Amino acid sequence: MINIMESLKNIAAIEWLEAVLFERFGLPLVIENSSGALSLRLSSNAEVIEFATDGSEFSDNQFNIPISLVDVDNEGVTSFIPGPLPAPGLESCTQLLRKVERGYIVSFNILAFTYWMLNRVEEVGRADLDRHGRFPATASHAFKNNYLSRPIVDEWLYVLGQVIVLLWPQVALKINEFRMAVSHDVDIPGRYSFASPYKLLRRMAGDFLRSDIRGVMVAPLSRLGSRQRISKLDPANTFDWIMDVSEANNVESAFYFICGRTESSLDGDYEIEHPAMRTLLRNIHARGHEIGVHPSYNSYQSPTLIQAEFERLKSVCAEEGIHQDIWGGRMHYLRWEHPTTLLAWNAAKLNYDSTLGYADIPGFRCGTCFEYQGFDPVNHRIQNLRIRPLIVMDVSILDKPYLGLGPTEEAYNKFKELKDHCRAAGGIFSILWHNSNFSKKAEFELYARVIAC
Repeated sequence: MINIMESLKNIAAIEWLEAVLFERFGLPLVIENSSGALSLRLSSNAEVIEFATDGSEFSDNQFNIPISLVDVDNEGVTSFIPGPLPAPGLESCTQLLRKVERGYIVSFNILAFTYWMLNRVEEVGRADLDRHGRFPATASHAFKNNYLSRPIVDEWLYVLGQVIVLLWPQVALKINEFRMAVSHDVDIPGRYSFASPYKLLRRMAGDFLRSDIRGVMVAPLSRLGSRQRISKLDPANTFDWIMDVSEANNVESAFYFICGRTESSLDGDYEIEHPAMRTLLRNIHARGHEIGVHPSYNSYQSPTLIQAEFERLKSVCAEEGIHQDIWGGRMHYLRWEHPTTLLAWNAAKLNYDSTLGYADIPGFRCGTCFEYQGFDPVNHRIQNLRIRPLIVMDVSILDKPYLGLGPTEEAYNKFKELKDHCRAAGGIFSILWHNSNFSKKAEFELYARVIAC
């Protein structure tokens, strides 16, 4: 169990939290911890914003953290999502803000909550995992208390920003601008192009049983026609179309490639050194899009494997004259053990990770749609790695056994709701859509609408 009250006495934890606030507000805010009470000061100003609790409410080892709803509109502040604002950790609230001579007292400990959510404290040491070893959305405090679909940390920091302006009206807060981070895990660059003879026959048999006669016919042609580039007949070869959609919307796509095989039945059936894959990498780079790593299924607990697979990708890229200033990616199957995987990515010297979203239900796993600096909540160390939370994955909304909505108007509305929340926050709408997840006209149309909306 991580004791938040003790964690927030650590110098590195305070420095990390101050950096989060500086990125959000653009102000040199100083956090002070006196006898367990956190307060916020602007540089050398005498006034302070003080938080009424010590953060111990986030240290319950049974995860029975209380929650209340706060009608912030009655407090002289607002949220960017209408209605009462959930306050995890707060049992009840009759008055959120109290003006005192030295500044303001805030009943809800926004700083402790931000630390708890961004550093995924509730996930450390958990054993209630799904069959892929993942912490599921259904086990989270956010899902159990109906705030998973809201960027709850961003909402509370938005409230805090208003309190800052109330106390120091001379300051101007940083204006954060919405953007999209569109990414594609390349699990299957070609449905037929890289399959072994056995897999090819199995996939053709599957096509036949589904009455997909076209698939049966193009399978051998795709396999034979993919020696130097992935055949255009292969249904998973949607890369040019994806980039067309991105470019039409002034968006840069990121394509994450598997460069290892630690579980043969679940990892990719391609080698990154294959001539057709080299052609694909060159094309992505030439069109101004990003290349990243998608570490193999069983690598999420192994710094050595993640580093080796990343180095393998960089080596092939270097041979093809591809150079990038920023390298990132995402774990295969969104497998993540906190903070083990975080430390492994940091050790591999990757710039960012975009794994932290849930597979079973879309939403705000970290409570935010902003990128932020990684932090090890066990050893209290700031990491060089940036965390880019994943908000939604295509299959989480479209496929069974997840929401199973298919390419419908209801699915579009769910994507749009999450995107609108990110836009209202001025954050990043990070969306994952697999290149191989386009088999129907309606799926192409849905994707284009989501990116454009």
